[in-house]
Amino acid sequence: MRATIPYIQQKFDEFNRMLFDGRLPPIRVELSKATRFVGLCQYRKRRTMFGGMEHYDFRLRISTRFDLPENELEDIIIHEMIHYSIALDNIPDTSSHGRIFRRLMDNINANFGRNVTVSHRSTPEQRDRLYEGRGRYHVIAVVTFTNGRTGFKVLPRIRERILNYYNKVGRADSVHAVALYMSNNAFFERYPNSSTLTVHYIDREILETYLCDADVIKCDGRSLHVM
Repeated sequence: MRATIPYIQQKFDEFNRMLFDGRLPPIRVELSKATRFVGLCQYRKRRTMFGGMEHYDFRLRISTRFDLPENELEDIIIHEMIHYSIALDNIPDTSSHGRIFRRLMDNINANFGRNVTVSHRSTPEQRDRLYEGRGRYHVIAVVTFTNGRTGFKVLPRIRERILNYYNKVGRADSVHAVALYMSNNAFFERYPNSSTLTVHYIDREILETYLCDADVIKCDGRSLHVM
């Protein structure tokens, strides 16, 4: 089955009562057409007035690109709810799926007969099948500068021009790093495809919201490979 917002909200409420004692506040639910993840709990971070860190602006994102058995989709929702719980309580963990996450996951699996796993990223085979019917996409170069600024460029979908931009911009003294993505987000349609050595400056956090569904293009300066 493919997720819908009413279904996700219903399951969130159900599992909140059953697994989390009803203590998780309602979360914004969004559908995604991502191919590199199936579920994702997103949030922002900010400093408190006392110098600590807090999390806010939580979102639960579920991809509709994959047709999954219902029990697997439920486990994905629970997986992201564990992330939500840990971030909400501001509990430091050893890693994204560290000791705290695994302890909560194991308790839920043992006590409620679930099969939540550490990872539910899509497989390369699944992504390859999806690309066969994928519509218009954009190749996006994200440029991080040594002064901390971030810019992006919509590149022509021509291998030689992508590599030329990646190599030349990456060698500039003012550039810290260049990363490539493949995205079908409509935001990038307002920008023309061009391989001139320029960028559009943008706040990093804002850009990440437009690229959250994007696929990473691995580049070694000579070849390109979609991850």
